[in-house]
Amino acid sequence: MAQYKTPGVYIVEKNAFPNSVVEVATAVPAFIGYTEKAARDKTDLINIPTRISSLAEFDRYFGGPPKALFTIDEKDGGKLVPVPATLFLLYRSMRLFFDNGGGPCWIVSIGGYEGAKGTPIAKKAKDFDSAWPALAKEAEPTMIVVPDAVLLSAEDWKTIANTALQHCVDLGSRIAILDIFDGDKARTNDADDVISGDTGFRRSVNSASPSYAVAYYPWLNTSIVEAKDIDYTNLDAASRKTLADSITVSLKAQQEDGDDLPQPLIDLIGTLTVEDRPCKEIHETHQSLMTSSSDYKETMGEILKAINVIPPSGAMAGVYTRTDNNEGVFKAPANTGIVSVVSLTVHISHDDQEDLNLPLDGKAVNAIRAFPGLGILIWGARTLDGNSQDWRYVNVRRTLIMLEQSIKYAMAAYVFAPNADATWVTVKGMVDNFLTNQWKAGALAGSNSSDAFSIDIGLGKTMTANDILEGTMRMEVKVAVTRPAEFIVLTFQQEMQTS
Repeated sequence: MAQYKTPGVYIVEKNAFPNSVVEVATAVPAFIGYTEKAARDKTDLINIPTRISSLAEFDRYFGGPPKALFTIDEKDGGKLVPVPATLFLLYRSMRLFFDNGGGPCWIVSIGGYEGAKGTPIAKKAKDFDSAWPALAKEAEPTMIVVPDAVLLSAEDWKTIANTALQHCVDLGSRIAILDIFDGDKARTNDADDVISGDTGFRRSVNSASPSYAVAYYPWLNTSIVEAKDIDYTNLDAASRKTLADSITVSLKAQQEDGDDLPQPLIDLIGTLTVEDRPCKEIHETHQSLMTSSSDYKETMGEILKAINVIPPSGAMAGVYTRTDNNEGVFKAPANTGIVSVVSLTVHISHDDQEDLNLPLDGKAVNAIRAFPGLGILIWGARTLDGNSQDWRYVNVRRTLIMLEQSIKYAMAAYVFAPNADATWVTVKGMVDNFLTNQWKAGALAGSNSSDAFSIDIGLGKTMTANDILEGTMRMEVKVAVTRPAEFIVLTFQQEMQTS
């Protein structure tokens, strides 16, 4: 009570309304993987979760794309094969994320593209160990994306996928968007099937709470890397010599008189094997060969296509962000297109999708499909808990995470309030107002608010006299996310001051 000890005019401000529940951010992914560098000024950012809001910021702190190398396998009919040590997917996945509507996100760099003195690194699951506890300390991320995991061995990918899922289960505030190992390959429905085979996705990923993960198939042929970003330096030294010989033979076969090639053309082809040339000269040689040699043009086209094959997790994180911002977290991220994707590595028919959606074990995999006249669409929104009536759909899981976290943070303001009627009424009114607004926005189902949610708190309802003496305030919230009056029950328990 204010003390009025002398005559005068006193002003006393009283709050007209209680605290309100603020909706937490729902579309903030955390990307984990390898980067060119990891530094802000002189601060090392390896295994330090760092928030960025644009690709320019990513470039500033974590560097640019890797230089992917390929080799021509003469034993396999001249097939173009990537050099595994030079492949990294995080940067291109970030490009897909921002192209599809991505915004603020977190980056955890686990190391560079090369080891000491430029030696290739051996990518392994152990590289990710320090990222998980560091990321667990950050409250904002709501999605986990690990595109580089598919570049590891099958066993290491399995470890990363299960660790990411368990990380989300333990925290209860985020989901994992998982990529299918070898997801650019067609299904065989046999022991080597990438989805249901002996070492396939469904047998590899296991959890008691699978609704915290979602997966998409197949991988994507994208337009992230452009033709101007590719030249003969994307081939290793031995393959450049192989390509030079192939071009020479091909061009000589086109000579009508059987004479040798003109010396300027011989010199041009010879520059393919010269190391450490200035960028301008490399570009000039590349442009000249693109117009004079069909073999060279075809090889560059194969490199461009191979380097643009990317797993869908980064794109899906962007789609989730776009859907949340435009319509709300309660809207299923399905029946919508993906930007910067030109085709799919595997085409899926209606019959093919049946097993993806409704497997016996419930581990549904969402299809990405191409439709005539409609383009490429995301054609599913299921979690890995496909047999659950409550948690089958990813928008339900993500909506419940948003409601839980929003109410949890709002209740923290009352941790030192008395565990009595006045506090209960205030908290109930605060949560009631928040859920009413969510119902009006379309997040909850029902023709009226009583069909959409209910809130119970108080002595004899959710608490006993002993609970109050021990300082435990318990509130029960029932929400109907998919069908009116069919509730999912959330129980909030908070330790208060004790009597």
